[in-house]
Amino acid sequence: MSEPEQGAGVSDGAPGGLIIFLNGTSSSGKSSIAVELLRILDEPFFHLPVDAFHAMRTRQEMEPERLATVLHRTWRGYHRAIAGMAAAGNNVVVDHVLSEEWRLRDCLDLFVPQDVVFVGVHCPRAELERRERERGDRPPGLAARQLAQVHTHGIYDIECDTSRAAPGDCAKRIKDFLPHRPTPTAFQRLREKRDGR
Repeated sequence: MSEPEQGAGVSDGAPGGLIIFLNGTSSSGKSSIAVELLRILDEPFFHLPVDAFHAMRTRQEMEPERLATVLHRTWRGYHRAIAGMAAAGNNVVVDHVLSEEWRLRDCLDLFVPQDVVFVGVHCPRAELERRERERGDRPPGLAARQLAQVHTHGIYDIECDTSRAAPGDCAKRIKDFLPHRPTPTAFQRLREKRDGR
């Protein structure tokens, strides 16, 4: 089965929706920002968290190799669900963990780059570890392991640090940024970098 064209999806001439793409480690505060964005944004938005897609999967035990394949397919399906929602004209808030390099490449292939607001959600390791202990529903050290990869691409439209600003303040900064988005966008620059342009 062939891969979709880059930026595929908008086929009926209707404008695509905006994707506010929150990227950060587990426990960095992405979901809390997303909740606040939906509360304050003027246009209708859908929050599509990757955790919701993982929660839909059957709970049966799997061998590690099979589980790895299923997880890979889940992420690929998640990316295509986002692209489909945006292609249909829906505005979407995504909270994501780009802890594997292929995930960003897949999103760069699928999303219309000028319609993506790429947000870096940062939080220091010590605070991430404290939040993990407090939550108790994540493997210890998960966020610290993700830190090595999640921001390595180095280009964002806007960034926030949830150890310094509350989720509502981060959401307001993002909302205030939307009317003044520069071009090329971070996704456009990342695509150009990937393509060697």
